[in-house]
Amino acid sequence: MSATPLPPPPPADGPAALPPPPGTDMTGICFRDQLWLNTYPLDRNLVFDYFALSPFYDITCNNESLRSRQIHPLDMSQLTKMTGLEYVLSEVMEPHLFVMRKQKRTNAEKSDALLAYYILDGSIYQAPLLGSVFASRITILFIYCKLRNKSSITGIFVLLFTAETEADAAASESKAQKETIDLKELKRVDHILMSLQRKLPPAPPPPPFPDGYVPSEQEKGPDDLLASEPLPPAIDPIIDQGPAKRPRFQ
Repeated sequence: MSATPLPPPPPADGPAALPPPPGTDMTGICFRDQLWLNTYPLDRNLVFDYFALSPFYDITCNNESLRSRQIHPLDMSQLTKMTGLEYVLSEVMEPHLFVMRKQKRTNAEKSDALLAYYILDGSIYQAPLLGSVFASRITILFIYCKLRNKSSITGIFVLLFTAETEADAAASESKAQKETIDLKELKRVDHILMSLQRKLPPAPPPPPFPDGYVPSEQEKGPDDLLASEPLPPAIDPIIDQGPAKRPRFQ
């Protein structure tokens, strides 16, 4: 496995002074070594050696101990046996993006994430903390509220939720407009349908049943049903009027 040359050994008269550990907030700087990028390929095997050249690298980490023993610094089978600070490669999209996570290992199964760094096309940045992002957003909102004469904390939270509330109201209003029935349009459609119905000829009568075929109750039409019903007995109009109303002949 190829790797960049290790730093020279300390002089014989005593150990060299270690560089101070990097600060916590280094989001304002960017590191890039174009000479190294022109010499070595940037892949998952050599990305840690490139990251170790940046000011973000803490030389007191366990990875540096593995490098001194000629072991790959990202060998997780060795890092899980140690405790303390370490760097692990969490995301890889060769050769454009690498995400390096700094964490503190307590035991083989537990480690607490501290910081994250990403290498984008050879440039190394420190990812901002969530608290810093939230604080910067609150500051921007506070300044915006100042400009709108809403300097109170209540105004800030009102501004936070106003955009979402207005968006929901607009969405519900548009939905209500789509669901509203236009009565004029409905009458117009009914008028068109009635005009078409008047222009169309009446439906032809059903064909007669063949000779000898007895239709069932479901197949009988309304005329057949009326014909099959018994007719009421004929009533004599004279008898029905009673003897008092009969005409008298002289």
